[in-house]
Amino acid sequence: MTPSRHLYLRKIVSAICARLWLVTGCVLALAMSFVPSPLQAQTYTDLRDFVCATDGCGSNYAGIPAQGRDGNLYGTLASGGTNGGNGTVYKITPSGTFTTHYAFSGSDGSSPYSGLTLGTDGNLYGTTLNGGLNNFGTIFKITTTRTLTTLHNFTATEGGGAFAAPVEGKIPGTFYGVTSNSKAYSITSTGTFKLLLNPTPGDSRVPLILASDGNFYGTTAQGGSTSNGTVFRMSSAGAIKIIYNFDNIHGANPRGPVVQGSDGNLYGTTLVGGSNANTEGVVFKLSTGGAITVLHEFDMTSTTDGYAPYAGLVAGSDGNFYGATYTGASNGAARYGTLFKITKTGAYTLLYAFDQTHGATTLTTPMQHTNGIIYGETASGGTPGNGVFYSLNDGISLFVSLLGFPVATAGQTVEILGNGLTGTTKVQFGSGTATFTVVSDTYITAVVPSSGTTGSVVVTTPGGTLTSKQTFKVVPVITSFSPPSGPVGTPVTITGSGFTGATKVSFGGKNATVFTVNSGTQITATVPNGAVTGKIKVTTAGGIATSTGTFTVH
Repeated sequence: MTPSRHLYLRKIVSAICARLWLVTGCVLALAMSFVPSPLQAQTYTDLRDFVCATDGCGSNYAGIPAQGRDGNLYGTLASGGTNGGNGTVYKITPSGTFTTHYAFSGSDGSSPYSGLTLGTDGNLYGTTLNGGLNNFGTIFKITTTRTLTTLHNFTATEGGGAFAAPVEGKIPGTFYGVTSNSKAYSITSTGTFKLLLNPTPGDSRVPLILASDGNFYGTTAQGGSTSNGTVFRMSSAGAIKIIYNFDNIHGANPRGPVVQGSDGNLYGTTLVGGSNANTEGVVFKLSTGGAITVLHEFDMTSTTDGYAPYAGLVAGSDGNFYGATYTGASNGAARYGTLFKITKTGAYTLLYAFDQTHGATTLTTPMQHTNGIIYGETASGGTPGNGVFYSLNDGISLFVSLLGFPVATAGQTVEILGNGLTGTTKVQFGSGTATFTVVSDTYITAVVPSSGTTGSVVVTTPGGTLTSKQTFKVVPVITSFSPPSGPVGTPVTITGSGFTGATKVSFGGKNATVFTVNSGTQITATVPNGAVTGKIKVTTAGGIATSTGTFTVH
């Protein structure tokens, strides 16, 4: 077969995959059409070759593993296992010790494509596409000690099961997701289920993300004004707005979720599309207002580039993004997919080309452990060919990760995941030092201090300092002020928390020109000229505090 004929046939197969979601068939077709590649990488490790009968198999989108409080990784496999082939939940240590954590029986769910989400209660949450009481799939939670609870059995009216795990919202204990029939829902950790207002604008098979603005963002593979897929925003009440309709030139048919970078932009991939005939898929940057920039176009004719990325991106703690392609890149004829790194400005690096022996054809989005290493699954390859669980070490330093929405007021407890936390001597929220409790070597809790400021959370351990991947916002609160009234020029003592670094104090909407931040709990401000009776407000990097009472200007 000539190279041009080979690429032509590959383009047809990929187009069918993109339009019809025939993932298993495409995996087999591609595996038969290529031969092993000699290309290797130094940072890649095949940690586990899935054995379908015992481990489970069928790695598929969404399928993203989660890090537990115990530092282990937990995920799902959509088929196989010891209980009728209905799929499994697995546990694997960062070094590769594998355990089948739970095998679905069918009555408790079947086909868990979802992967898992770690909740702030320490439990792991996921979905099944089939099985359960009505055979339309379930939402479940499972403990790290293997106790599974079915939270909800989907019905046909609700849209059937779900491909992706629900994600926790701003309020702890409430999770959000989308069914296989594009219906958005919320569910509590105790099982209170609610369909939300509007359907998503197309087929969404990957999890939502909770962004720093408190909204959820997701992708649809089809739909929108061009039928090429969308990125949409959803409020916790279910109000949905399309923020971008893919036009093929800037990519089409996103199969992975978006991720938010430290700059506030959304980053992701599309399976197909691009500006020329050789392009099959792109990496994009998208503002929450809908301005798109293509950072990289995957070249299907290149031997040093992958293409057809089903997977989304991981926002690495080093500021770069990591992802996987379904096929492409080789030193010869074989093209089993790649792992890559890309910067916010689009500098692209091929990190590893799969060789079939150690994994091939990645469909699921990887994740980053707090040890800095990237972990993920392949859909095929390995021995006996059911896919593998892999790690990719790019030399990224250890860090800490914050559970839940990273916004709180002083006095609230924050959960922190990490490594080597035993013997921790200090936890800081910006410039404020917190009280904390070391629960284990991989999990601590800390109380947001009144002197805390918006910024990184830094944990000092015997092995060094660990900085959070996320920025944490300390929200200011006004609890009282004295005196309650007075003329212009009156000094007013404002009491509360989170005041350190305050940039503005206002009386009835008029900014005070003279104020002093005495501490994280107290500000002294002088009533300014032009002030009128109204609320007192204090502004910091973490937000705006508004008094419950009214200051009266005489």
